[in-house]
Amino acid sequence: MGRVLAVALVATAGCSQQGPDTDAPKATNPLGEKPVDSHVFIMQSLEGLRTQTSTHAATWHLGKEASWAADQDTGHIRFNFADGTIAEADLQIVGTYNTLDGTFLWGWDHPSVAEPLRKHASLAKEFGEKHGLYKFTEGKVKCSEDDAWEFTAVAARLGKANGAYRGPAGTALVYITFGKVKLSRP
Repeated sequence: MGRVLAVALVATAGCSQQGPDTDAPKATNPLGEKPVDSHVFIMQSLEGLRTQTSTHAATWHLGKEASWAADQDTGHIRFNFADGTIAEADLQIVGTYNTLDGTFLWGWDHPSVAEPLRKHASLAKEFGEKHGLYKFTEGKVKCSEDDAWEFTAVAARLGKANGAYRGPAGTALVYITFGKVKLSRP
């Protein structure tokens, strides 16, 4: 949990002002074969993440946890529920959103994110490079929380994650993707 707190502290520093995206060129689908429109890919990624989140909410009550913790040393996220149920999964850190200045600091460029937990964020960066999307390729960008969810949805899709979570850490929001969920009940 100490590293997550450090993530929140670093997320509040500085701001990088960037220009708007230009018309992004079509590129090869990051999951294979034919050309894809980046906007369509992002919207499909968001819809897929919404579906995953609804399923997790219905099956093990994601969103109703009493507490959560991310451990960068083990690479796990843990959700604790009031009835004693614990849900655990492997995690990747996409980045942090600073609620004070409206900036997103990508996990692939975040000094407080352990190297092994940057993989999904790095996949999103590669997607941005292929499609000319500066918000995916600049380490820190001015954006909205909706943009941060778009970044997370793309990272989750490219990393074949089982879901994603946005957890508060002081004035920052930590955007995380997670793998297969293991439940234990008292």
